[in-house]
Amino acid sequence: MSTSSTAPRIALALAGGGPLGAIYEIGALCALEESLQGIAFNRLHHYVGVSAGGFIAAALANGFTPRELCASFIENSGGSEVFDPAWLMVPAWGEFRHRLARLPRLAASALWRATGGRKPLTHALEQLGPVLPTGIFSNEEIHRRLAEVFSRPGRTNDFRQLSTRLTLVATNLDTGEAAPFGQPGFDDVPISRAVQASAALPGLFPPVRIGDGFFVDGALKKTMHASVALEQGADLMLCLNPLVPFDAGRAGGRGIPRIVEGGLPAVLSQTFRSMIHSRMALGMKHYERAYPHTDIVLLEPDRRDPELYLANTFSYRQRRELAEHAYQQTRALLRERRAEIEPKLARHGVRLRDEVLGDERRLLALTPPASRIGKAMVRLEASLDDLGRLVQAGAGKAAA
Repeated sequence: MSTSSTAPRIALALAGGGPLGAIYEIGALCALEESLQGIAFNRLHHYVGVSAGGFIAAALANGFTPRELCASFIENSGGSEVFDPAWLMVPAWGEFRHRLARLPRLAASALWRATGGRKPLTHALEQLGPVLPTGIFSNEEIHRRLAEVFSRPGRTNDFRQLSTRLTLVATNLDTGEAAPFGQPGFDDVPISRAVQASAALPGLFPPVRIGDGFFVDGALKKTMHASVALEQGADLMLCLNPLVPFDAGRAGGRGIPRIVEGGLPAVLSQTFRSMIHSRMALGMKHYERAYPHTDIVLLEPDRRDPELYLANTFSYRQRRELAEHAYQQTRALLRERRAEIEPKLARHGVRLRDEVLGDERRLLALTPPASRIGKAMVRLEASLDDLGRLVQAGAGKAAA
């Protein structure tokens, strides 16, 4: 724990969750940036990112503020520094060509085994396994675009040149071990390539070759990987996890009453969420026991909320709505859990800003109305809200 003579070592761990996870984390970080006094989220002691969380962590460590990330990723208004989820929808043509090139030789081998009677037909067909692509979409664009952005003045694509610590965790496909890019022995890899490897979800994206190894999504080993920063002496550990199982039974009729009614995609999504969340819950209990001198704060969505569960993150309109939803939900969570969270923050010189948490009209305000009519409508809505409160207050006094 920090003392009054030294600055607190504040770390941030960001779990994965695809484009949806990134949108949630950006909205939540904007809320935290405004609601917490004493923390600059682009100047923390250590950042740990996994999968989509690695993209956010790398940007923050490079000096991006949460608001700048919101402009670039959600609004696509950051000029040349725009991060577009559409990058993730480019077919992996190179992987397809590489695999199909093996087809003639493997097909001939399978046919010979089947017709020669040496192997059952099912065994012969197994010979065609290497023809199947290891991923549907290419993630090479992630590396290319981030390398360009991080190579501009004031930023870096080199872990060793950062003014803070950054760890991006992937999984070595051949050994099954975690690869903490950014740590000694793993810090000569470009940050952009490490982001690409950490987010290479098997089946969706091909494994990423780095040196002599192939790497995939870091969530295969752990959901959060916060222990990387905890082992290095973090005083305050902030954790964001965007994926939680949806509790349809407690959702009050919102969304879908039964997961099975959503078909296979809903069942698979719920299964994946449940698996990684139960593993993370066990990990958080271990952190609390193993690191009793570190204050740990975990923030994640409400399990009863269907908004994030049913979202289409590739819809521009929904991306804005989901970011706003995450922003408001995080502010509500800080209010609800104030008694638990406030003492942990206070021990490290961080306080909750009442003027932000208590502002009911506060919005993420991604794009302010450009037209006179739009601006007038905003002012009118605010005036009507104020009038409504005055009428309620007058009615209350009259009743008294």
